Amino acid sequence: MTERLLYSAAAPFEAARAVSILPQGHRARNLHGHSFVARVRAEVPDGWAPFPGDEAATLSDAILSSVAPLDYQLLNDHLATPTDENLARWIRERLDLPGIEFVGVQSTKDQGADLDHDNQAHVWRRFRFEAAHQLPNVPEGHQCGRMHGHGFEVILHANQALNGDDMGVDFDRLGEIWMPYHQQLHMRCLNDIPGLENPTSEMLAAWLWQRIKPVLPELSWITVYETVTAGCHYDGQHYRIWKEFRFESAVSLARAPDGHAARQLHGHSYLSRLHLTAPLDDVLGWTVDYGDVKAIFKPTYNRLDHYCLNELPGLEHSDVASLLRWIKGNIAPELPALDRIDLFETPGCGALLSWGEQPPALPT
Repeated sequence: MTERLLYSAAAPFEAARAVSILPQGHRARNLHGHSFVARVRAEVPDGWAPFPGDEAATLSDAILSSVAPLDYQLLNDHLATPTDENLARWIRERLDLPGIEFVGVQSTKDQGADLDHDNQAHVWRRFRFEAAHQLPNVPEGHQCGRMHGHGFEVILHANQALNGDDMGVDFDRLGEIWMPYHQQLHMRCLNDIPGLENPTSEMLAAWLWQRIKPVLPELSWITVYETVTAGCHYDGQHYRIWKEFRFESAVSLARAPDGHAARQLHGHSYLSRLHLTAPLDDVLGWTVDYGDVKAIFKPTYNRLDHYCLNELPGLEHSDVASLLRWIKGNIAPELPALDRIDLFETPGCGALLSWGEQPPALPT
């Protein structure tokens, strides 16, 4: 598969708005405010940044500059209809960047819209419910065979061509669609619900897809967070799971110019996510055991956490791209379903490396 490397950056801004195109009585017609986050993901050419390893920082500077005119402003003074989708358009028009994959605007911690280069809008909203479950078919002694519980989170993703429209699916519409399922799942034992006798993340995502897709044709993915560090995406055909890890490391970028801060020894609290695509095991009800992913990654994690990256063999250059390929080389042979790795040095700023059949733009 062709390997793709995309860089990602994010920038916060505070602003007020009123969205008059919404129906009478809709709360967002009133003047209100948000702590917005703008995001960009781009496949930039070699040599685009001032030096290797500066790509995410340069991207971050670009999006910070683009949203600066909106910070602590009334958005209606800048855009006639300041929906998340139109905000993403406005920001994209002011980004002089090659290879933009998408520009996104997150208006709350639980909702946002991403706009790609074909004006395809990906609208998403996150929901939460509290429930118990156990997995009846796991090997004896597996911790998930015991009755336990989670604060589950579900994201409904809707994709549609905007064709010049001001907005896609309304976030409140997603909330209305979700409400009956919240009532069925919240404060329940999932095993007691018909169709969820084996309630893995994958089975729950498929159960929701089968019920929501007929009433929301734009539905493109269901995401289920079983924990804050692991979950599953399902699009009606493909299951993609991820497992998240954090490690604390020191680093210096030797290819930075003399006097640049990145050339000095410094450090990051890195966030990494391993993504895997695999068929469903009909008996176990999962694709890959999250615990197996953790166990396979652990030796590599132990080499990264609380170490200086430049001292590791093969990591003399410890920029994000080099580190992604180093991690892939260490674990991909033991995880054949692995097809994407995300790595962030600071919140929202880093890169992702993908080589699978599915596009890399799917968020978590």
